[in-house]
Order: sequence, then structure tokens, then C-alpha cells
Amino acid sequence: MDCQTMRELMVTNQLATRGIHDQGVLDAMRTVPRHEFVPEGYEQVAYGDYPVSIGYGQTISQPYIVALMTELAALQPTDRVLEIGTGSGYQAAVLSMLAKKVFTMEIIPELAERADATLKRLGYENVTVKNGNGYAGWPEEAPFDVILVTAAPEEIPQTLVDQPAPTGRMVMPVGPEWSDQTLILIK
Repeated sequence: MDCQTMRELMVTNQLATRGIHDQGVLDAMRTVPRHEFVPEGYEQVAYGDYPVSIGYGQTISQPYIVALMTELAALQPTDRVLEIGTGSGYQAAVLSMLAKKVFTMEIIPELAERADATLKRLGYENVTVKNGNGYAGWPEEAPFDVILVTAAPEEIPQTLVDQPAPTGRMVMPVGPEWSDQTLILIK
């Protein structure tokens, strides 16, 4: 099965049937080539309804979580977004389809470098990747309309609370690493 067909099945079977209704999110998920963001040899499992290892103890989130977090962020075409936890760059690519500018931070240098190269190779020109501790945020680029955190902190970092615009939104899972986490939206 070709990747376009797998993407279409992912959107139809994993996202739309589970309550993702934002047409922009569905179109972005239908467009971004997820298989380009997984390690070589994993392309055939890229569209499955589960996370995929990308090395360094990290994963690319399952498609449903990417879509859910993106939908909760309620992105507008003029939004400036800060993503914490770049990983493979897939979530940043999805966000870039819906926002004006995406700033994304990754703490693992090798993943930041790989994600930056992938995003550039695929032509995502409105994404800037930075290696660093995302929980410190990116104060020199603040304020942000949306902050989306893919790496769950046990508590909401005050440094991130200080960086949204007055009408900003923050979406993140919160809770202990190997326990139940709660996905929250802060306005």
C-alpha cells in the first residue's frame, strides 16, 4: 500500500472516527508525509495508531495524539507557536500547515539536528528548530499565541506560563513520567 493511501486511512480510521473534526487539522494530517519523520526501515509502520521509536529513548507520538493536541490548540493562520519536544519534527510540520510560524525546541542535540534537516529537506520554511531545554521556553521570541508541549512535565513550568500572549493557549500533558498523565488546555 502506498503512503498516500496509508495517510488517508489514518485520517479516516484513526482520527475522524475518534472525534477529530477540525478540517484544517485533518487536512494537515492528510498532507504531512509522516513516513519521512520515522527512522529508515519504519516507513510501513509510520501510519499505525501507536508511537514509533525515533531513537534516544524517544518516540514520534501516535497520530491521534498529534491531531488531538493540534485541534485543542485551535490554531489560526496568524499564530506564532512554540512547540516543546521536537522529536522527529512531525508535530512541528503539522503545526506549520496551520500557523504562521513555528518555533520548536528539542533537548537532545542529535534529534534537533535530524528534525531540522528533515523539515528543511521537505520544505517547511516557517519552522525554526532550536536545541535546548524547552521547559525554559524561548523568551527572545515570546510572546506566543500557542505553546504546545509534547514532553510531559510533572508540573507546569512557570517559565512557559510567562510566555504566551494575553489571548494565548497552552496544550500539554502533565503528570509523572510512567504514570497516568492528563492532557490540559490552558487559556
